[in-house]
Amino acid sequence: MAFSLAVSPCPNDTFIFHALVHGLIPGAPHVDLTFADVDVTNTAAEKGAYDLVKVSFAALPWLLGQYQLLPCGGALGRGCGPLVLAREDRDLTGATVAVPGDRTTAYLLFRLWSADRPPAKVEVVPFDRIMPGVADGTYDAGLVIHEARFTYPRFGLTALADLGEWWEKDTGLPIPLGAILAKRGVVDPAEAAEWIRTSVSMAWADPDASREFVLAHAQEMEPEVVRQHIGLYVNEFSLDLGDEGYAAADALLGRAAAAGITPAVTLR
Repeated sequence: MAFSLAVSPCPNDTFIFHALVHGLIPGAPHVDLTFADVDVTNTAAEKGAYDLVKVSFAALPWLLGQYQLLPCGGALGRGCGPLVLAREDRDLTGATVAVPGDRTTAYLLFRLWSADRPPAKVEVVPFDRIMPGVADGTYDAGLVIHEARFTYPRFGLTALADLGEWWEKDTGLPIPLGAILAKRGVVDPAEAAEWIRTSVSMAWADPDASREFVLAHAQEMEPEVVRQHIGLYVNEFSLDLGDEGYAAADALLGRAAAAGITPAVTLR
């Protein structure tokens, strides 16, 4: 038996799933791995393309008919939220803002944050083109995630807003960014959760074991940025969402439903 798995090539995902995809977990099945940006997996999961898949929490209202949310392996945390960047301090009235996907958690947070602000024009842009596009004037501002928190000054950009900081101050909760889903009727969710938790624990126990795999897919990130990335996004919520993790996801999707942005959804 084999299962298909789709995650991003980002260091947090390759670090978490190294042991599972390399057959190092006794009793776990063979995994056919696909790397894809989260905006791609959000769309592919709506078509049921993968058995296990990393998606945005913001996409869950369209996916939970086919999939079940797993309590581990995802990306939640504090101090790790999306940033709104520009070349200089400015407001966003009439601005063109590059965003990494229309069903990403980053964009959902942006919509909630900007609800009472003058409207901006939004354009969906591949993540790796956002900062260069803002720097060269193609876009007035950009919404960025992941390692961009560490690298945006290199592009001469300034942070207009930290949406994670805004969210945490407003709710007191961590930011629910990425979720792992298991296809209903195909993958036993309890078994899958156990495989993933074991994979996380093995990664923490021996970080050097996954280093070559992580760096090979880190999209030209230098080792120090990779280390910071893993340290920020792989945390206690990677092992277990717990009550606080579920509360964060409920708060995000509850607010989105109340604002008419997403359908209402029950996570558990």
